[in-house]
Amino acid sequence: MHNPILLTAICAVVSFFIGAIPFGLILGRVFNHTDIRKAGSGNIGTTNALRVAGPKVAALTLLLDCLKGAICVLIARPLIADLGYGFPVSIMAPGAAGDWMLGVICLAAVWGHIFSPYLNFHGGKGIAVGLGVILAWYWPIGLSLLGMFIVAVAITKYVSVGSLAAAIGLPIAACAVFPYSSLGLKFCMAMIGITVVWAHRANIKKLMTGKESKLSFTKRVTEPDDK
Repeated sequence: MHNPILLTAICAVVSFFIGAIPFGLILGRVFNHTDIRKAGSGNIGTTNALRVAGPKVAALTLLLDCLKGAICVLIARPLIADLGYGFPVSIMAPGAAGDWMLGVICLAAVWGHIFSPYLNFHGGKGIAVGLGVILAWYWPIGLSLLGMFIVAVAITKYVSVGSLAAAIGLPIAACAVFPYSSLGLKFCMAMIGITVVWAHRANIKKLMTGKESKLSFTKRVTEPDDK
């Protein structure tokens, strides 16, 4: 196989299904015999895992969601290069001619998590897997967004505020650091940010009405938030 576009498409499909693995749901059932979708926000991500199943499940969910995103990028990068035209991996670096290829992989993994085919196309909100793909894509931006997230959460005590800040910051950071990157890459980073913000639409409504839950490492919930 020598077509890098076809290889990118195949890797994107595989990344979508890897990104879709609902680790929060799996870990909640394994360690707490709980379906975390039936309490709190009903989400399968780290924050709801913390609220419903506790710190251990939340920490493992965060780690595995980050790892599944990073693995998609780290495997796709050499695979596309080696099986393609034999071009160097550097051609997929941000700002290089093929940078859009990894942008597609990043987007596919995040979309897999948010629109999980294993859960009837419902999933998480994309923050942990998004962190994983960006750290693997270009770690300085990933660390900068993580820092932005931590500061926003520390100030407001709302995880959703930190998540929204990081999501909005991603396309801005990508364009600022790599102004000469391809339109394809910029589009993929923008779509990641837009989709993550969209996934937080319920949180945005709760923030506006003062009903959003603040971060707590000790408080547990056993009922859905909308009850």
